[in-house]
Amino acid sequence: TGESSNLSMEHKKKNVEFKNLNIAVLTTSDTRTEKDDKSGHILKEKILSSGHNLADKQIVPDNIYKIREVLSRWIASDGVDVIITTGGTGLTGRDVTPEAVKPLLDKEIDGVGELFRYLTYQELGTTMIHSRALGGVANGKYIFCLPGSTGACTTGWDKIIREQLDIRTKPCNFASLIPRLDEK
Repeated sequence: TGESSNLSMEHKKKNVEFKNLNIAVLTTSDTRTEKDDKSGHILKEKILSSGHNLADKQIVPDNIYKIREVLSRWIASDGVDVIITTGGTGLTGRDVTPEAVKPLLDKEIDGVGELFRYLTYQELGTTMIHSRALGGVANGKYIFCLPGSTGACTTGWDKIIREQLDIRTKPCNFASLIPRLDEK
């Protein structure tokens, strides 16, 4: 339905109908299972409550090639508009999500990671320096990589991604650009 979005009316375009998008969620973790994937479940709930469709949800180990395997399939799929990953954006040796994603991107959206770190700084101080959250575009699909904590997923969705995937957000949003992402 999308009408339940918390966007204030002054930030919505009048007479523009909500357009639901097909969003896939990938949790990268060596330890999470479907039963205890709290961040993946939070993203799923937020996607559905915002009026979008869950195209797919998977969990893969912290392995560059396993991550790329799933992402490449979704990037090539006509049934996916947006991909959100959770986990693997820290600094340890097993945190490899940015390394897996960046070679697949046609363009990076620098502002996504910058804004995420700014918002996290306001909430947690210098802890934000550990995050390598990022955004980009691949084959006409948006990709957002968020840290694996439930707080990070909530911040990323509620304060950045949700509004940008609502075509009614003004003056501009990511959703309205989807038809033009593959222009040459």
